[in-house]
Amino acid sequence: MPAARPPTVSAPADAGGEPGATTTTAPLLAVEDLHVSVEGTPILRGVDLVVRAGELHAIMGPNGSGKSTLANVLLGNPAYAVESGRVLLRGEDVTLLAPDARAKLGMFLAFQYPEEIPGVPIAQFLRQAAAARRGGELSVLEVRVKLREWLERLGMDLSFGDRHLNDGFSGGEKKRNEILQMALLEPDLAVLDETDSGLDIDGVRAVARGVEEVRRARPQLGAVLVTHYRRILDELTPDRIHVLVAGRIVDSGGPELAERLERDGYEGWQR
Repeated sequence: MPAARPPTVSAPADAGGEPGATTTTAPLLAVEDLHVSVEGTPILRGVDLVVRAGELHAIMGPNGSGKSTLANVLLGNPAYAVESGRVLLRGEDVTLLAPDARAKLGMFLAFQYPEEIPGVPIAQFLRQAAAARRGGELSVLEVRVKLREWLERLGMDLSFGDRHLNDGFSGGEKKRNEILQMALLEPDLAVLDETDSGLDIDGVRAVARGVEEVRRARPQLGAVLVTHYRRILDELTPDRIHVLVAGRIVDSGGPELAERLERDGYEGWQR
């Protein structure tokens, strides 16, 4: 019996690949003609996106364009209804999977507004989350060693792991805690939903340095960064930038696209 052939995936013209180009290996993430509504109101109107292992893609757009909707749909938030289209992870259709199932497969979402959970120490939370991700128990010692290593690498206080999850944290601490979680949970795909929002320039730099440190440790990590502003892109250099307007990706390009957005805004794409 002949060996099974790997899937061949065609990259959409506006998704960051060459139009009609094919590859014998499924990309890490493929979003195909995704239409999404919230309470009957259409938000995404046919989004295509391809992200390969090791790539960083930035999604930019004005308020209300659907950026955070896309981030939430990628991780399976049930508040958003997928009307049509698919989300594929390494060629596997995950469109209908629950958030915890996607997380076990290697998807991670850094929230724009992280929840405060009093009474749950960060170290305990990370131990349980990492065990679910790996499908087996982790010892307290193993988690403590790894947590200490990453706190040092991210330049965070070593007592951080004993604090309760986001309880009493500043905005910057919450966002850096999201990066700490990304580091310890070792996802294959990270979706960063406006991780830079509400931060001053020092906070943005700290978060960006953290993202880069995690990417250095995991070179195959794919990442989708949702952002309003160019300033975090001064610290992180994406492989591709996509402009999302009125629920559609209307343009894609390299880092020069961020410069155009900074200079001209979104008006040229909103006509």
